[in-house]
Amino acid sequence: MRKRALVSVSDKTNIENICKKLDNLGYEIISTGGTYSAIKNAGIKVLNISEITNFPECLDGRVKTLHPAVHAGLLAMRNNEKHMEQLNKLQINTIDVVIVNLYPFKQTIMKENIEFQEAVENIDIGGPTMLRSAAKNFQDVIVIVDPNDYPKVFEELEKGDVCLDTRKYLMYKVYQHTAVYDTMISTYLRKQLGIDFPDNLTLAYEKIEQMRYGENPHQMAASYSEVLPIKNSLLMATQLNGKQLSYNNINDTNGAIELLKEFSLPTIVAVKHANPCGVSSANNIFEAYVNAYNSDPVSIYGGIVASNREICAETAKEIVKIFLEIVIAPSFSEEAIKILKTKANLRVLVLKDLDKPNEKGTMDFKKCYGGLIMQNSDISDSETLNIVTQNAPDDEQIASMKFAMKVVKHCKSNAIVIAKGQTTMGIGVGQTNRIWATEQSVSHSIGSTKGAVLASDAFFPFDDCVEAAAKAGITAIIQPGGSVRDIESIDACNRHGIAMAFTSVRHFKH
Repeated sequence: MRKRALVSVSDKTNIENICKKLDNLGYEIISTGGTYSAIKNAGIKVLNISEITNFPECLDGRVKTLHPAVHAGLLAMRNNEKHMEQLNKLQINTIDVVIVNLYPFKQTIMKENIEFQEAVENIDIGGPTMLRSAAKNFQDVIVIVDPNDYPKVFEELEKGDVCLDTRKYLMYKVYQHTAVYDTMISTYLRKQLGIDFPDNLTLAYEKIEQMRYGENPHQMAASYSEVLPIKNSLLMATQLNGKQLSYNNINDTNGAIELLKEFSLPTIVAVKHANPCGVSSANNIFEAYVNAYNSDPVSIYGGIVASNREICAETAKEIVKIFLEIVIAPSFSEEAIKILKTKANLRVLVLKDLDKPNEKGTMDFKKCYGGLIMQNSDISDSETLNIVTQNAPDDEQIASMKFAMKVVKHCKSNAIVIAKGQTTMGIGVGQTNRIWATEQSVSHSIGSTKGAVLASDAFFPFDDCVEAAAKAGITAIIQPGGSVRDIESIDACNRHGIAMAFTSVRHFKH
């Protein structure tokens, strides 16, 4: 039997050169559709799949390789006499090399306003089936699904044969590839049907890069994006300057942009160790930066700054006055980029859709030992307020309370945020009890807290937080409510003339 190679690819990278090598190595090449035409037009001898199956392609190309002449040729074990006798009896030739990659389902569904039926038509059936057959018989069939593997495979082939370890690696690549492909399809269908929590959860991610290390230097790490990428994900950002992003950089910056997406006004979010340390909304981004910096000029050092507007030269001049790890924005003026690049290690990131809200149906995941926990993202905006005290907040206080609640929502619990206008003054995060978070936010506040507002991510279990707020001159409090002892906090507010509003929405972040 003459050696045969079946080649059918949507990614035709270097395919003419590969087929010339196969021809030189004595392989008879079989192909289908557009790949057949490309090989033939390159002047390389090639058989159409119908010449092998003796059966025409049918159903608009849905059926062409699903045939015993193909799959018996792939699955027959060469050292099994019975298998080989059956092939001879059926006049079926073996297929020794398979180079296949699949219909571009991902590229299809990433188009705007894609019709469901078009997506369905781009689900490959014959390709995955051939790949899986070839991979199962890895000891006899060389199967390539990734063009990046061409050099290694053909280097070995030209020396005589592909070694067992490489064959096993190629087998692994096939089953990984088809698993991701099937996951893309099921994820697309799950989203079409609005199923948030399937009985069996499959996830697929593509490696972005290997990192220098993880949270600590002794931990290895890598970054991955969802296989169906989200445009305003941090991992889609373009880096203009600075060192490679670290594990902590990505984690902290993600926290910054998740908070930033809460705001429509020009806003700056400064983050340190995944918690906001300064946030301000203003008439322009320069004013917002100055306010955010002044709200905590200590913690911002070595931190991350995220902006939902273009960074101008004036703002860039302020930014380079201190050490920052990262600046991220939808765009930068040319002059701003020049200024920021004077800091060689400052990572400057562009994320064009940074000012867009998160997609509906986005899910949050946390790894636990042996599994995952999953929830809907916290997209509640706490816009409905229930005034529970004798004093009602005025419009300015309400606006400030809503601002502070958006910030505290993105702070590690237990968390308290003090704000004046649209700027944070003091932030208390990650405490094991709420009074400590309140005391921390007061003690860390820049300037007088008299007349400020206070936001809590969860209810007050006692009135001690109200007493601490009153001592600090707080005039309005926003919190979820829902404690069996709410009345004690309400009474304390009434004693001190503090306005209090309940949102009925808790924002724990663990």
